[in-house]
Amino acid sequence: MKKVLVTGAGGFVGRHALKTLVERGFEVHAVTSKTLPTLSSDCTWHLANLLDHTSIKELVCQVKPTHLLHFAWCYTVPGQYWKSEDNFLWVQASLELLRQFREQGGDRVVMGGTCAEYDWKYGYCSEFITPRNPDTPYGICKNALQEIVNCYGETTSLSSAWGRIFFPYGAGEYPNRLVSSVMLSLLKGEPARCSHGNQIRDFMYVQDVADAFVALLESEVTGAVNIGSGRAIAIKDVVYKIADLIGRSDLVQLGAIPSAPKEAPLLVADVTRLSNEVGWRPQSNLESGLRQAIIWWENQLLS
Repeated sequence: MKKVLVTGAGGFVGRHALKTLVERGFEVHAVTSKTLPTLSSDCTWHLANLLDHTSIKELVCQVKPTHLLHFAWCYTVPGQYWKSEDNFLWVQASLELLRQFREQGGDRVVMGGTCAEYDWKYGYCSEFITPRNPDTPYGICKNALQEIVNCYGETTSLSSAWGRIFFPYGAGEYPNRLVSSVMLSLLKGEPARCSHGNQIRDFMYVQDVADAFVALLESEVTGAVNIGSGRAIAIKDVVYKIADLIGRSDLVQLGAIPSAPKEAPLLVADVTRLSNEVGWRPQSNLESGLRQAIIWWENQLLS
């Protein structure tokens, strides 16, 4: 039987992968740093500190997974992970997890990467063409880990792939991120204060992001694969779409806050590998994904 170890299973993307993995016939072992039993009763939950190498060895020896889906990364406050020293610790932890996985007979590993590995001056990001030139500890560490994982896989004949995530949104997102903060402000009847909104990004509903990772895990595709929609849209258009769905366009305030220093004007994924090699396409368009996210946030405000 296929047995998958999912790290970061209580995180934004990881939690959404669990149900799909169960539906695909996996015996799912979900790892978290804190107890979250309400997320899925169809999984076996494990409480573990993955920054401790002894804990990693004990966990992998106990589970003996055939597949590894690794999302876990910095435990720091959202937004602070870009420059956190913990990024360097997670490179070490991820490599130890990879080594133990292979030594216990693991067959296939997929790890979560980021579009921050790319040189953002290029805008349109292709796995084979766009240079990688990260300028934050987060991007540098993710990029370094990807290089090592790829080399390790080739050296040991371990099947490995790396999913570069672009801009997910949806249920479980941190409330201070763009899409969720706009939704929360408008649902509360408060102004949604944004920058000019001319930045062009690639947004994808988080369930689609998780499903793409499961499809990648089940495939034989190796190396880096962009996990995005491939559709370019201006941030201001996303903001006004949210406002239209909630019925509070009057509360949108573009240009109310400055844009981030050195912010890239364009970041969009080339999804050719995801579509043609993995054979996967998102199930949600922007409007349906935003509707689902709004419903989730409405329920959170009522609870």
